[in-house]
Amino acid sequence: MSNPQQRRAKASLFYDPKIRGYVYQAALVAIVGFLIWSAASNAITNLRAQKIASGFGFWHNAAGFDVNQKLIPFSASGSTYGQAFYVGLLNTLLVAAIGIVLSTFLGFFVGVSRLSSNWVLSKLAMIYVEVIRNLPLLLQLFFWYNAVLKPLPDARNSIALPFNIFLNNRGLILPNPQFAPAFEAVVIAFFLAIVAAIAFYIWSKKQQERTGTQYPNGLISLALILGVPLLTYYAAGQPLSFDLPQQGRFNLTGGLQIFPEFVALLIGLTTYTAGFIAEVVRAGILAVSKGQTEAANALGLRAGPTLKLVVIPQAMRVIIPPLTSNYLNLTKNSSLAVAIGYPDLVQVFTGTVLNQTGQAVEVVAITMAVYLTISLVTSFIMNIYNKRMALVER
Repeated sequence: MSNPQQRRAKASLFYDPKIRGYVYQAALVAIVGFLIWSAASNAITNLRAQKIASGFGFWHNAAGFDVNQKLIPFSASGSTYGQAFYVGLLNTLLVAAIGIVLSTFLGFFVGVSRLSSNWVLSKLAMIYVEVIRNLPLLLQLFFWYNAVLKPLPDARNSIALPFNIFLNNRGLILPNPQFAPAFEAVVIAFFLAIVAAIAFYIWSKKQQERTGTQYPNGLISLALILGVPLLTYYAAGQPLSFDLPQQGRFNLTGGLQIFPEFVALLIGLTTYTAGFIAEVVRAGILAVSKGQTEAANALGLRAGPTLKLVVIPQAMRVIIPPLTSNYLNLTKNSSLAVAIGYPDLVQVFTGTVLNQTGQAVEVVAITMAVYLTISLVTSFIMNIYNKRMALVER
């Protein structure tokens, strides 16, 4: 090969898009690695200058503070920072799980109501969506906590509700369930009933595809989930009793206290997220061709079965992806609980623990990893459901 041909070959290598792509990617990796190394080196230098020890040795140190809402045993004297982390994590998961369920039901109801032929219902749903979506979530949390729950009467003048339930500015006081050891059988029966309901649903769908026979999946699943644990409960000798709250002259004694911070956060997250879910549902329903509804009407289906059996299943293919984003936003927005004093992961771990230990890098890294893991798990579950609902083409 002559020199001009060699020069052209070298020039062509430089202008090869694949080779240039490799060069650019290698340069990007080098730059990102340098930035990470610089940040880590700078953090280590600053920690040494402030005489702050790095590492996770603080995990087993005594916490020295208490938390009002806790799902596991925790005390100021006998608990560690690691246990404080689990307390905050469980509180975050509790409000996120309940909020996702409630916001889904409320959002679907409001979204369908916006398309209702009832003028009053449709306009009320529209007003709800427009107001809730255009107010900051933090402002809504302050409203529910300071304007709605704080002005409630004190414990002496608690509002008595049916079934020995009391409401005051300290929260909602409910009968406290007391579980006997035999109650474990009821819990096992409950989970087995859920597995049986899922198995029946899968079997019924296959039968419907094969024979066209439609089964009352909802009623049978509800009967399994409620009936099996109830029968087990009576067979085990009713291993459940309640510690009823008693209203004395100056205070309430006994019962289970639901703190107002939890109630305000749950209501705020549920109503706020439901406004966005409602628009997602409305868009999904409108994405279904009107011909589907007309075909269902031609077959003699009424409005309710048409919506349930024809429109919603097809709309779910459009609804699920943005619905996943709303679930993730609800979980991450729960970190605003610090503004009203609810002891979630951010308030307990990234707040109190960080201030006491000074381990900013470790604490923030753990908190970020937790929210990232929760988001990835939620997305993974929703992606599985999305694949099941996706249109399968030949």
